[in-house]
This record gives sequence, structure tokens and C-alpha cells, in this order.
Amino acid sequence: MAEISIMMAAYNAEAYIRRALDSILASTFADFDIIVVDDGSKDRTGAIADEYAGRDSRVHVLHQPNSGVCVTRNNAIDWAYEHSDSDWIIFIDSDDWIHPEMLERLLKAATDNGVHISACGYVETTGESPVIDPADLVPQVWEPMKFYQADYVNAIMTCCKLYHKDCYRTVRHPTDNYFDDEFVSYKMLYAEEKMTVIPAPLYCYFINSTGLTKNTWSPKLLDAWVAYEEQIAFFKEKGREDLVNFRYRGYLENAMVNYHAAQQAGDSPEMAAARAKIDKRIKQLLRRMWRQGCIQFWIDYDILYTFYPLLTRGYRLWITRLGGKLK
Repeated sequence: MAEISIMMAAYNAEAYIRRALDSILASTFADFDIIVVDDGSKDRTGAIADEYAGRDSRVHVLHQPNSGVCVTRNNAIDWAYEHSDSDWIIFIDSDDWIHPEMLERLLKAATDNGVHISACGYVETTGESPVIDPADLVPQVWEPMKFYQADYVNAIMTCCKLYHKDCYRTVRHPTDNYFDDEFVSYKMLYAEEKMTVIPAPLYCYFINSTGLTKNTWSPKLLDAWVAYEEQIAFFKEKGREDLVNFRYRGYLENAMVNYHAAQQAGDSPEMAAARAKIDKRIKQLLRRMWRQGCIQFWIDYDILYTFYPLLTRGYRLWITRLGGKLK
């Protein structure tokens, strides 16, 4: 019986997949199976994975036509439910690697505290493994939504977390969007009363210049807005205004990052259309946030002035000279 099923989506990872697999096989915890899904790679990724499967029975390889990371992850999850009697699942990308104690410590933290989600810290790296402070290896128990707000990037990442299989029993990653973490993680966190977090960066996230999210700016990055809309609607339905406001702020920050990146992305018709879309969306978003009460006039002044210069100047005059009050 394997206690943990490890999901690894792999596409053109010939240069990195040995490092990823070797780091897993060097773990202090050995009761796992690895499901490598070769997503139609054009290099030797599939052959390398088959090589590992030939010498270690814990490694299983699926080969499929190129379908994208979401379909790949879903196929790995389905395989684990159909063919493995494991109780836990974890995702490790084919160009990343893990600390030898990551699996053991995440599982112990989860079982000792009776939780279904156990997370660790991560580090972005070009190849160096971090030095671990022993004090950061002590698990902390968090209310998931507080962790979600305190450390959003870590909270939303699919990697860096050990999930009980019950978390994924009715959940799969969306296959029609450039992003997937943002559509899945928050719902699973919200469903739990508590989780454990090991602050130490036991997961090494490789800064791969050819990776999916590291390329030059593309309008596909605007797909994240669908996730923000879903998160806002979800938390409104749950009556969590604090989380609604939190996601509105993240939405605006994301829109402004895309706004500035798109300004530098060339003058093709596609980019011009994207810039117009971003401009329109930010104006709509500012109006919605104003009604929601989560615009901070002085903090957001520059953004407001950029998109609504006359209204912003008029409102500033009203509150500074005419005795008006901030909304």
C-alpha cells in the first residue's frame, strides 16, 4: 500500500525531470507512488520517465497527447483514485524538486493534528537549494482562510501541499483556463476548519525562463480574471465580506500589473485590443470596488486619477476644501 500518491505533470522536461524524480526517491519517507503524466512531450521526457519506472516499481508513467497541465493533473488524480489505495496526494512539478524530509514532515504534521491539508513553504530558485532554519520546521496550526489572507501565493499554489484524498474526491482542475490553482485551492481551504503549515521552504520552485508562467506578457494572463470573479462570487455567497474585499484588492493589483506589462508589450492589433480590454475592466472594477467600500481614496489616488481624472480631482476638491467626508 502506498500512503501518498505524487502527481507529476511533465511536458518537455528532459533537462529537469531527473532532478525532480531523484529528489523524491531520496525522500526519508518511502511509502509512495509517483504518477508521471507525459503530456505529449517532443523531447525525451517520456523515455526518461519510463526509464525510472523500469527500475523502481513505485513510478508509474502515463503517456497522452499534448492536452495542457490541467488535463494532465486530472488524469493523474483519476489514476490515483482508480489504481492506488493511497490516502494522500501531492503535486510536484517536473522542473521543481523537494527537500528530503518534505513528505515525511507534511504527513506527520497532518496526522498529528488531524487535518486534511498540510502545507510547507517554498523558495523560488534558479538552482540552489535553501538553507533550512530548524525553527521553521515546527508545524503551525492555521485557520485556512487566515492563512489564505496572510500568505496568499503560498495558500493558492497547488504544489507545496499534501491533501487528503477526500479533498479531491469531487474536485478536478478546470480545463478551459490558462490558470488552475486559483480555481481550486481556495474552495478546498474554505471547506476545512484548520490546516497545518510548516514555514520552512521544503519545496524548490525552479525559475524556468521557458516555463508556462515565465514567458513574455500574453493576453492569456487575463484568464486569471475569471478566477477572481469566481472567488468574489463564492465569498459573497458565503457572506464573507472580509474575503470579498480581500479578493477585490487582489483583483485590482493583478489588473494593474497586467496594465503596466501590456503597455510594454508591442503594438500589434492583438496587444492593442488587450490594452483596451484592460482599460475597460479596470474602470469597471474601480466602480464596483467603490460601491463595495474597499477603495482607499488616498492610497488608490494615482490609480483613480489615471482612469477617472476629472472625478478624482473633483472628489479631492470636495473633501479638502468643501468639507466633504471620505466615503
